[in-house]
Amino acid sequence: MTSLRNSVHLIGHLGIDPETTTYDSGKMKVRFSLATSESYRNANGERVEETQWHNIVAWGGIAKIAADYLKKGKEIALEGKLTNRSWDDKNGQKHYITEIVANQILMLDKKADNN
Repeated sequence: MTSLRNSVHLIGHLGIDPETTTYDSGKMKVRFSLATSESYRNANGERVEETQWHNIVAWGGIAKIAADYLKKGKEIALEGKLTNRSWDDKNGQKHYITEIVANQILMLDKKADNN
């Protein structure tokens, strides 16, 4: 059960094309947003859809695959872990962000028809 301690599984659509950063060491990082949606019926019987946006980060080989194959709107499944970090901006104001570091990505969109 140790693999369940900090494990996130999501299926959703990319909100932006992956943004790539390559460091001097050669290590690659990509960032993108992922939208997950769910729907339910409210007390009046009306269908309500709620969308959550997630900040995704991928490193190394997963980052390379994401940079090469993922585009805004593509549907993917991913497995990763939650991370929290903070930073101070140039005005000294502290910012906080929660991200999902992707360990695996599976592309769910069907291949384009080449006919």
